Amino acid sequence: MQGILHGDGATQRRAVAKAITLLESTRPDHRREADALLNALLPHAGRAFRLGISGVPGVGKSTFIEALGLHLIGLGHRVAVLAVDPSSSVSGGSILGDKTRMERLSTHERAYIRPSPSGGNLGGVAAKTREAMLVCEAAGYDVVIVETVGVGQSETAVAGMTDMFCVLQLPNAGDDLQAIKKGIMELADLVVINKADLDADAATRAQAQITSALRLLGLHGRPDTAHHDEALWHPRVIQLSALSGQGVAEFWRLVSEFRHLQQANGRWQARRQQQAKAWMWERIDSGLREAFAQHPAVQDRLPALTAEVLAGRVVASVAARQLLQAFAIPCVTDTGARAC
Repeated sequence: MQGILHGDGATQRRAVAKAITLLESTRPDHRREADALLNALLPHAGRAFRLGISGVPGVGKSTFIEALGLHLIGLGHRVAVLAVDPSSSVSGGSILGDKTRMERLSTHERAYIRPSPSGGNLGGVAAKTREAMLVCEAAGYDVVIVETVGVGQSETAVAGMTDMFCVLQLPNAGDDLQAIKKGIMELADLVVINKADLDADAATRAQAQITSALRLLGLHGRPDTAHHDEALWHPRVIQLSALSGQGVAEFWRLVSEFRHLQQANGRWQARRQQQAKAWMWERIDSGLREAFAQHPAVQDRLPALTAEVLAGRVVASVAARQLLQAFAIPCVTDTGARAC
């Protein structure tokens, strides 16, 4: 903990890396150590700006983050990047190669980059991304960027753990109907048309289509963003070229404007409180699934019921209900003591 709070340079980065590794461990004794560490670090966290970056594979998320990170360091910030890499559904492994796309940023003393496997976690992020953010904040990184895996329209978990959610899009990535589809677009606070230098006309068309779509989504899905109240943030669409650095300064200007408005109208704190509550219930759900799988009565009945479902003799929903009923029965021994 002292290395995280008071270390400098390589010493602190090593302490942060070891702490996140501890958080990601599934061993029960490591989990207890991690919980104690998080509670100790909590008073020192929460002061950073949390920025979520999402987009389809190949949109240039890593290149954009490196350009943004170097720009922020030039402004005096310290930047932490939590990059989530997809885990194979076959082997379970991950390449964890995002740092190779951020060669300059990864070697800068005022930056820290941590690739983590998604581990089958849905939503484009890893299970311990929220906890890793707290460690980085306690270490003094005042901008924490979460880069998701290459996501589709329904993978929006990063929006529920960051202060601002940005979606990167490509020119010629779809028509008006594609831009208006529900999901990731209606949660975006800022949409960036990256690689705009490749086709200026296509980038301009994409900007117009997405701007129109966001207005319509505001009218129906997010009515609070539909009216012209200058005290509220209204989602924007900008063009940018991460490779050349064109538009990066304008992007950060809009981010700063967003932060000022959200803090002034009270939505900043409300959003963080809602995220903390959602995080608690997410961990409860995860803990209940683990407890369910380890329950003796469930383990006893699961093989037979699974075989019945596979053979078509029992409906899956009925088998699930029977297992839940078994899970609800207290585990006691003959002497009355709890056995699980």
